[in-house]
Amino acid sequence: MTYGNSHAPAGEGAGVVAVAADGAAAAAGIRPGDVLVRVAGRPARDVIDWLWLTADLPAAVTVRRGHEELDLTLDRAYGQELGIEFADAIFDGVRLCDNACLFCFVSQLPSGLRESLYVRDDDYRLSFLSGNFVTLTNLTDDDVARILEQRLSPLYVSLHAVDPEVRRSLVCATMEDRALERVDELLAGGIELRVQIVLVPGVNDGEELQRTLRWLAERDSVTSVGVVPLGYTSAQERFARSYEDAAAAAVVLDALEPWRRRMAEERGSRWVYGADELYLAAGRELPSADDYDGYPQYENGIGMARAFLDDFTTASAEADGAPVPGDESRPVVLVTGELFAPLLRRLSPRLGDLGVEPRVLAVPNRFLGGDVSVAGLLTGRDVIDAVSGDLGGAVYLVPDVVVNSDGLMLDDIRASDLPRLTRKDVRVVPSDAAALVETCAGIGKGGG
Repeated sequence: MTYGNSHAPAGEGAGVVAVAADGAAAAAGIRPGDVLVRVAGRPARDVIDWLWLTADLPAAVTVRRGHEELDLTLDRAYGQELGIEFADAIFDGVRLCDNACLFCFVSQLPSGLRESLYVRDDDYRLSFLSGNFVTLTNLTDDDVARILEQRLSPLYVSLHAVDPEVRRSLVCATMEDRALERVDELLAGGIELRVQIVLVPGVNDGEELQRTLRWLAERDSVTSVGVVPLGYTSAQERFARSYEDAAAAAVVLDALEPWRRRMAEERGSRWVYGADELYLAAGRELPSADDYDGYPQYENGIGMARAFLDDFTTASAEADGAPVPGDESRPVVLVTGELFAPLLRRLSPRLGDLGVEPRVLAVPNRFLGGDVSVAGLLTGRDVIDAVSGDLGGAVYLVPDVVVNSDGLMLDDIRASDLPRLTRKDVRVVPSDAAALVETCAGIGKGGG
């Protein structure tokens, strides 16, 4: 099941953007451009409903084609795919966040960016489908009943704190805050929850963090907890610090370690995981892959650095990139954010065996400022300034996490325009370790 870029108005059905010729949808008469209106006589609210209502076939399907509604019958042979692509996973409009969280990153964005960047979703369906973290504050009784009926598990939940006063100061719910009650309802119904705590200095750290962890540890179906530090930009005045210095990051990691040891004994997993940036800021070695217990918080960015490190080690050991004898190594600059630069510098010498001369260029995020230092939030202008000002001829490799699916960077500069705007050989490459090694091996062999 895939999604495209053609949209029906929210609440008016699901736009069909592609239909496989050999699929069940095509056999039923569904065409690209149709709008799915009903399935089995019921409005389809999202792709979850589509899959749920078509689990038992044949099923009646109603589509709108132009101004006409057509009633079709969907059926399929054994092993046949449905073969349909919708514009969006959510058909009736994404639910937005009604909270006013103290630390909300979206509310800290400077003005003038494209409208979609200011959308604050809080939709349990995207939590199930995409691993988005939701607060549960906007769940209705009907929502809970649906989650239990359709077994939408696991869900990813932003909890932050359990003390009512602390929650009021952090989450600032604009309606009655029943999130903790909803947690227990879902757990009682057999739904697995993976929890996130955004840590704010002096608010929900220290003893408040311990209180929250104790509450969560009492609930067996809370299967993992990710602790991530507050991120802040220079476009706000509430925060001037997070856990970016080594001492502050170390305090958090030390507070988690007893829980990790205890839960490893009691549950067979370490259960609570500190964000990668805490380890990098503290200057501590990342936990081993085994210590991430299958990476249950990977959607939260936790464990990505360890996975990259291990994948890089494997890929670089297996790479067949020896340069042609007599050829000189080609200079390659690895462009990244300030957070990841130290780890990449540690790894990059291994690329020298592939016929390249690697160097790391850490790009400061001047656009967002604050403590923002991840590569994925770099703007085109910051990359252009850093690369343009870098001396020497080289191939500049920019990770594709800086662009969206339309090839746009955060400030709407097209990644394809970077070579022209920098007057350098800039290439956007996949951000995984194996792709980086393969790219460098190709450059070392004179492949461009």
